[in-house]
Amino acid sequence: MPFFTIAGKPLHYQMRGTGYPVLLGHSYLWDSSMWAPQIEALSISYQVIAPDLWGHGQSGPVPENAHTLGDLAAHASGLLDALDIEQCALVGLSVGGMWGAELALREPGRISGLVMMDTYLGTEPDSTRMRYFQMLDTIETLGRIPPPILDAIVPLFFRPGAALDGEVPTAFRNRLSAFSASQLRESIVPLGRLIFSRPDTVPGLVGLDATRTLLMCGALDSTRSPAEMIRMADVIGCRHVLVPEAGHISNLENPAFVTDTLLKWLRHHAGKENH
Repeated sequence: MPFFTIAGKPLHYQMRGTGYPVLLGHSYLWDSSMWAPQIEALSISYQVIAPDLWGHGQSGPVPENAHTLGDLAAHASGLLDALDIEQCALVGLSVGGMWGAELALREPGRISGLVMMDTYLGTEPDSTRMRYFQMLDTIETLGRIPPPILDAIVPLFFRPGAALDGEVPTAFRNRLSAFSASQLRESIVPLGRLIFSRPDTVPGLVGLDATRTLLMCGALDSTRSPAEMIRMADVIGCRHVLVPEAGHISNLENPAFVTDTLLKWLRHHAGKENH
């Protein structure tokens, strides 16, 4: 499995296929394997690069100087530099969409098209921020995610009424339980605090090119609501799409719809070769 040293730490990534590059940014608490259905389909026509966020999957701990979403964007830019990729399309879900927007704003010539899924660049509402910070404090103290917090976290990622004993939710819960104390204290907790204390940068999204930006959100996403997506789409002036029968991890709850939407979009936004 390939790694590059970025900001002094080993960053793991998957790379599949050939053609115009497409960079995938996964959700907090997941890893690049989350994109398996999309990697399978997109890599037929594109070179798909899917890094693991720090402390997730096989990547090393979060670098000491990572304090903002902009820092995470800089690390993704460093990965593109290491791969000699001058331009790519970018698809980011949740925190992947947060740093993805930062990267597109910083390097508009590098990002030919941006899809932000189930994400929000506004501040975290007070009620959920306080709740998440209490969870993070407990996890840091214990060095593990205890069952009551697992019971609270897992449903956040799926549509209401989803069978939480199904294959995907069960595998997700097992991965959360498998985080080591060092992973949690060095990466998961600091990244959670970074994500949930983010400032409101929605007004700055006006700097994105509306013709090269698409927003998507699970129609039943209670963690990052469709209303939040619409607020951002109104600022950008871009198209937005609801993913039917999907919650926060919309690419896994309705993979066929998401993959089809991405393939159609990439035909117009993944470099001149694919127009």
